[in-house]
Amino acid sequence: MEPQFVRVGSLAEIADGELRGYEIGGMHLAVAHLDGRVYALSDECTHRSCSLSEGELDPEGQVVCRTCGSRFDLDSGEPTGGPAVEPVSVYLARVEDGWVEVSVTSWAHNGTEG
Repeated sequence: MEPQFVRVGSLAEIADGELRGYEIGGMHLAVAHLDGRVYALSDECTHRSCSLSEGELDPEGQVVCRTCGSRFDLDSGEPTGGPAVEPVSVYLARVEDGWVEVSVTSWAHNGTEG
């Protein structure tokens, strides 16, 4: 089955190397733009339930939680530094005609070309 994508915002809203939070149908997502690729993951740290989109994006492709310092891999959602031990959900993301689109019904292993 082909994934269904939902437009979340313009790529121009997310500078390369930055994160931005979006809400789609009650689901909170953190969208990252890094090296021309876009990534989407759950916007909730699995350790303290705080917003990952308010954290930082490091150049190695990890989101760093601003509250507890947990680190999550953009491709897999796996924690790469504690205290979090549970992964965050990641979703397929793409750029179409300058718009960031996310498939919240499909779990993905990696971001897509932007």
